[in-house]
Amino acid sequence: MSLPGVGERAVRLAPHRQLEARLAVGAARLLVKLKPGRLRRVLTVLSRGARPAGRERALYARQAAVSVSVRCAGLGCLQRSVAAALLCRLHGEWPDWCSGFRTRPFGAHAWIEVDGEPVGEGQAIGAFRTVIAVRAQPRNARPARGRPVRAHPVRAQRYGAPVPARKPLRTGDGTGEGADHGND
Repeated sequence: MSLPGVGERAVRLAPHRQLEARLAVGAARLLVKLKPGRLRRVLTVLSRGARPAGRERALYARQAAVSVSVRCAGLGCLQRSVAAALLCRLHGEWPDWCSGFRTRPFGAHAWIEVDGEPVGEGQAIGAFRTVIAVRAQPRNARPARGRPVRAHPVRAQRYGAPVPARKPLRTGDGTGEGADHGND
């Protein structure tokens, strides 16, 4: 990704906070090797059930990632943003994770947001257009998963679940056999 890199100041962390930050940065290092679509899917799964992150938590998570990793403190914006999101998730929260680009001059960048505002980023972030985002979901919202799944009658009986009654086939002659191809 490509915002001009200036090393950020590290914050001092307690030993147990340093350990969780190192684990998040290590996990982020593996996740950023995934293809963009798969990375989005993994982060979407990880974000489920978390409450939206507050600005203080998100900024602390970003600073913690920067303090334990030279790559996150420099040009490693993708790893830094994923690590910060994972650190927030360890505490039951999720910031909006975003990745995008700008055209003049061309550049790509990844960052986290809270309430639509980038966390810990400079003014240059406004030139970027978000392409991939994993937004924090309210706790009571359920993501759409396509059409509803119906219970398989044999499996439902096997495991003691009630089996929905099937409608009898309608036929044109009233005998219950064959298919109805006529108009009603």
